Amino acid sequence: MTVSTREFEGLQIPAAGTYELDAAHKRVGFSVKHLMVSKVRGQFAEASATVVVGENPLDSSVTASIKTASVETGNVDRDGHLRTGDFFEAEKYPTIEYRSTGVKSHAGAEFVLNGELTIKGVTKPVELVVEFEGATTSPYGQHLFGFSAHTEIDREDWGLTYNMALETGGVMIGKKVKIEIEGEAILQQG
Repeated sequence: MTVSTREFEGLQIPAAGTYELDAAHKRVGFSVKHLMVSKVRGQFAEASATVVVGENPLDSSVTASIKTASVETGNVDRDGHLRTGDFFEAEKYPTIEYRSTGVKSHAGAEFVLNGELTIKGVTKPVELVVEFEGATTSPYGQHLFGFSAHTEIDREDWGLTYNMALETGGVMIGKKVKIEIEGEAILQQG
């Protein structure tokens, strides 16, 4: 029987190997200020990720791909607008890509990853704060682990500059976007 966890600095972490994001247990969400007084929340329904957990956990890496056309905010017209050239230009740039470049630091179950985020063909460095939520074996014999992650970006750094000035001052859409990811990753059998 394969061992699904091991100890690392007081944590029970997943065994080394390649893990794939479970599509049925994931959320890739975001929030941004609207009219300077509230937040619009949304998510991408389609995303994939591969996590390679290293023998040395600090050598682990992640790559992810998000389908821009799968954006959902609960408003059909807004979702359609987000797919246009004003925002994601989904036909020309069908995916948002993320690639970690290393583990910057960790404290307990929190790991800070350096990485590169590519939106609309523009690649910029980002720090992703990842909280390891635990590892287990499912009732179906799958070895998996759970995680949550977050970061904040300035959307204008990636060319997402569409906005509208408000008569009362300020703008319709905030520049800062909070990204929140939650999921389970399943060990792939070679």
